[in-house]
Amino acid sequence: MVPTPTERLKELGLELPPPPKPAGAYSPVVKWNHLAWVSGQIVTEGGKVLSPGHVDAEVPLDVAKALARRTALQALSALNAALGSIDRIERFLRVAVYVSVSPGFDRPHEVANGATELLIELFGEAGRPARIAVGMANLPLNAAVEVEYLASFY
Repeated sequence: MVPTPTERLKELGLELPPPPKPAGAYSPVVKWNHLAWVSGQIVTEGGKVLSPGHVDAEVPLDVAKALARRTALQALSALNAALGSIDRIERFLRVAVYVSVSPGFDRPHEVANGATELLIELFGEAGRPARIAVGMANLPLNAAVEVEYLASFY
């Protein structure tokens, strides 16, 4: 029997962080007709952005990829809170990864792998989404990485 995503989290020694609280006039997750859109998520600890700055200048590529993985967990936490369980997710349709980059950095797709590789580890092929990886001049609160999801659920 194939393990559920919740069981896979435990097998990998991972835990979902607390669900995000909106820092503005938006909802962390919007559900409609078995689709769930997760607002852009960043990683914070103790109320501060973890590893702020531009990837390549202040944040090394390997750190940014790890941040994308942690940000993916944050977005899963938002889905877990909205759906009652991540086990209700049928498929990830689209993942957008925004990377705050220094001029000339052309590898945001490698940073984005941190987010999508985690989804594949947890959900198998249902976790392999269409994806966009975009280099940005700046992100909210000087975060290095921001991730958003579109998923279907039952």
